[in-house]
Amino acid sequence: MAQLWGGRFTKETDKLVYAFNASIGFDKRLLKQDIEGSMAHAAMLGKQGILTDQETKKISEGLKAIEKDVESGALVIDESYEDVHSFVEAVLTERIGEAGKKLHTGRSRNDQVALDMRLYTRIQVLTVDELLKGLLEVILRIMEENLDTCMPGFTHLQKAQPLTLAHHLGAYFEMFKRDRLRMHDIYVRMNYCPLGAGALAGTTYPLNRDYTAELMGFDGPTLNSMDSVSDRDYLLEFLSALSIVMMHLSRFSEEIIIWNSDEYKFIEIDDAYSTGSSIMPQKKNPDIAELVRGKTGRVYGDLIALLTVMKGLPLAYNKDMQEDKEAAFDAFDTVKDCIILFTGMLDTIKFRKDRMAESAMKGFTNATDAADYLVGKGVPFREAHSIVGKLVLYCIEKNTSIDALPLAEMHKISNKFEDDIYDAVSLKTCVEKRLTIGAPGREAMEKVLEVYRDYLK
Repeated sequence: MAQLWGGRFTKETDKLVYAFNASIGFDKRLLKQDIEGSMAHAAMLGKQGILTDQETKKISEGLKAIEKDVESGALVIDESYEDVHSFVEAVLTERIGEAGKKLHTGRSRNDQVALDMRLYTRIQVLTVDELLKGLLEVILRIMEENLDTCMPGFTHLQKAQPLTLAHHLGAYFEMFKRDRLRMHDIYVRMNYCPLGAGALAGTTYPLNRDYTAELMGFDGPTLNSMDSVSDRDYLLEFLSALSIVMMHLSRFSEEIIIWNSDEYKFIEIDDAYSTGSSIMPQKKNPDIAELVRGKTGRVYGDLIALLTVMKGLPLAYNKDMQEDKEAAFDAFDTVKDCIILFTGMLDTIKFRKDRMAESAMKGFTNATDAADYLVGKGVPFREAHSIVGKLVLYCIEKNTSIDALPLAEMHKISNKFEDDIYDAVSLKTCVEKRLTIGAPGREAMEKVLEVYRDYLK
């Protein structure tokens, strides 16, 4: 098969070398973007008088027909071609004749593939952003339904202080909200058009790069032709952001796995998002959460792979950069699948409010509030901390809790305790009196929920 670059060579490429060099096996998914870029390029060439109106029309109609035929299955992408660009140009020339050979005027495969990847990645950024919005909507719904669902808060995976399920999930709302901000930032930075940069030094043809950028919805053309064809920062940024998304999903998955255990029983995962055991009939495994947790490492690997490819490349384009696609495509596909499945799993989880409240009552989660109570009685905090520490130790020895300990026994530790201690350390009081913005008290949480509702609008 004749190559786009074959004129310089007198020998046919070794078949193994050709196969090793080819990228059509994975870059064929860029066909739609390749045609979009080619149509914009042809329109610009026509506007500049480099192509005649008739040539421009034939090329445009020919490209539209190729895209339609591939979508319908009437035309199958031939993987014997080196890449998707070669395939499109060859089919176009076969169908419309000499005009097809003029499409590549003022263009290199270097700026062509740089454009295709930007167009494709731009769609992926918007898609991930929309999926994250859907996840946030589910989180918000669960928060609204669980403003009064008490549960233990943890540090070091040890019970720390009581809070609510709404407050706990609010932490993940903030994480995924930041992920969306990163998507927005990436889109803004990447939305410049490299087409017209040529191989690395532009072209002598009178191209109108502002026009092609405008046709494809870019904010303008890139300003350095060498950087245009060798820049993959936008991909590195996106893969980095996707890695952070996966880290957040993995943390959430870890908690779901723990909450689903028999020791916690905080939740019940819907049957549609669980599997059983081939040998143990009682098992109901949190496979989706575990797979999301496991696939996080896979996305990290895609990021590291691309960072490693790019770390020693001199300007401008190098064939190494062909390795950007498989890692990027894998990360795109993995993250989208993970968000979709995780959202579905979370949306159908049943929360065991009774178990959460029962767990919050145990483990001395109200110890800090007991210390604060003593501070209110005039005891310095450091001394109050020590007194309550002794009180906790006493309760452990007696196998009881602070709120169940008779006042007379509390007085063995400190005579500062009075009857109002029981209300001060009740679960409801411990949560509700925390009213600073960002805290779990209902009044504070309702203000935050209003902010979240406005944000999602």
